[in-house]
Amino acid sequence: MGDDQGIEFFDQAYLGVPPWDIGRAQPPLVQLAEAGQMRPPVLDVGCGTGENALYLAGRGLEVTGIDAAPRAIAKARQKTEQRGLKVDFEVVDALRLSSLGRTFRTAIDSGLFRVFSDDERPPFARELHAVLRPGGTSYLMCFSEHQPGDWGPRRVTQAKIRETFSDGWVVGPIRSAGFDTNLGVAAAWLA
Repeated sequence: MGDDQGIEFFDQAYLGVPPWDIGRAQPPLVQLAEAGQMRPPVLDVGCGTGENALYLAGRGLEVTGIDAAPRAIAKARQKTEQRGLKVDFEVVDALRLSSLGRTFRTAIDSGLFRVFSDDERPPFARELHAVLRPGGTSYLMCFSEHQPGDWGPRRVTQAKIRETFSDGWVVGPIRSAGFDTNLGVAAAWLA
């Protein structure tokens, strides 16, 4: 989310409760964690107010959450204190992940990928690759083209996911998933 206008839009959204801020972790990511698929340290890219990161920390995992929206990070830090958990939340643009200066075994993206323009997606994939350790895994949840209607978040096809992550990545199975929002469950891909 490299442009200042996009960052300002999302930062303003956190003045209230945006539709994607459901107050709990996304069920498909919970299922992955319960299956032992989240190996620490974990990076939550575009963490919002931190629910996925906090859930993983509650399972005893070392987690860092980043978001470009300062208000989201402030809310995430407040939740960390209230819940007595340890998560490192930082204001960082996802197109500049290498600025973190550290690497991770697992990365999760719950709804961020869809905000990138077609031109921003390859740099995002390169930045994500740069912070994953060799053999690391990235899990991506994004809204799919199977979501009815034409309003709401930008939809992403499996082909676009595979195209974006074609250089230096091994793309595993991509399956249908539900993306919980405050407006209901949306059609999504889990890659």
